[in-house]
Amino acid sequence: MKGQSLEDRGETFFLNLRFMLIVTVFVGNAIEPITPEMGGLHSLYLWIFSFHMPLFVLVTGYFAKNSLTGAAGRKLLLQISMQYLIFQSLYSLLDATVFRVGGIHHSFFAPYLLLWFLASHAMWRLLLLGMRRWKAPCQLAFAAAAGIAVGYLPVDGIWFSISRTFVYLPFFIIGYHLSFAAVARLFVPGVKIAAALFSAVLLAILSTGAAGNIPAGWLYGSMTYTQLGAEHWYAGLYRLALYGLQLASSLAFLGLVPLREGRMTSLGRRTLYVFLLHGLIVRFAAASGIYSYLSNPAGAVLVPAAAVLLTLLLAQPFVKSALHPLVEPGIEPVLSLHRMLHRPLHRLLRRPASKPAANDQ
Repeated sequence: MKGQSLEDRGETFFLNLRFMLIVTVFVGNAIEPITPEMGGLHSLYLWIFSFHMPLFVLVTGYFAKNSLTGAAGRKLLLQISMQYLIFQSLYSLLDATVFRVGGIHHSFFAPYLLLWFLASHAMWRLLLLGMRRWKAPCQLAFAAAAGIAVGYLPVDGIWFSISRTFVYLPFFIIGYHLSFAAVARLFVPGVKIAAALFSAVLLAILSTGAAGNIPAGWLYGSMTYTQLGAEHWYAGLYRLALYGLQLASSLAFLGLVPLREGRMTSLGRRTLYVFLLHGLIVRFAAASGIYSYLSNPAGAVLVPAAAVLLTLLLAQPFVKSALHPLVEPGIEPVLSLHRMLHRPLHRLLRRPASKPAANDQ
């Protein structure tokens, strides 16, 4: 890391983290169909969900620092919108013809499974823009209060991804204001070792049977308290406690992240391709019926291993070269059309109204 600026070191660290997280995302989604029959995988699944979504949102907030406002912010919001329209259409079409997943609402207002992240990402940016005059502690306090309060709403949390948007908003704000200097001061070698050990201990605790006491639905962030079976008025305290667990688990996982630039850093630049494409692989596998042959010890090894290998494959440069127009659609034609229509409309709106004729008064 010699010769790197603090900013470059921070980018390296968070790119390494981003790749490690996308591995856990793929593994978690790949093993989900067989977790009911495999207690060990269920523990691994809960361990992954205790940190991977909060940290992925935190990383997204960290990299939003230079693209929240101005032309860069507008372009990114437009690209996220186009990605959502493309993949929501693709996933919904395939679900209607091949996947046939139960409980899916085929609507642009109800993100298809993992596409909630795109919808929420756009909303996190808009919400933070609305709060940009507030100090960071006020932003975080509002986000935490909103994340707790949203569980009381009498609506299905999947619509507009409203539940996850507010549940994970605090992590986006933390990431946006987080500096690598603070991370570097905290995670000195001794602390990194202790954090990594804590993460391993948490996994071990979940593997002892404590996992059965944690309903996975609470870790998803997509359901109301009523849907989770907690109808009492103090249900929000459970989410507050869960925030504590997720924060501790996330900090512990950070102890596993290497600080040095390497192959992982390069792979971390292409995690978007893994994220948007891996769901297709998992859904095709589920629709094929192959999981019925994998609910055994061999499957408990093969499925996570396959997920790791496929993550490496989807993060390769040739995948980006081949699928760039689909995953990162060009927005220049849309911007050109906007400029072409905006100018005459702007002139029309600014044109002063003509004075009424004398006989009209």
